[in-house]
Amino acid sequence: MTERGSRKSLAGTVVSDKMEKTALILVERLTKHQIYGKYIRRRSKYMAHDPQNKCRIGDEVRIVESRPMSKRKRWQVIEILTKGNVED
Repeated sequence: MTERGSRKSLAGTVVSDKMEKTALILVERLTKHQIYGKYIRRRSKYMAHDPQNKCRIGDEVRIVESRPMSKRKRWQVIEILTKGNVED
């Protein structure tokens, strides 16, 4: 099966895994200020579908855009890049 278009892909850190089959991902990016030229750190949080509940807090994951699965969930966890070392 071929895909019709390319999907957006982001990498971020899991900040919450308390929901069922959902993880909250924090994505940071650097943007340049238009006037002053200084680089500013911007953050966004995305709710991502995690069907096997494999994500844990502190994990670095890659997410990809998908169809809407709920009111706020429009991303899917594709792979876990590195496991976090956060202990409870």
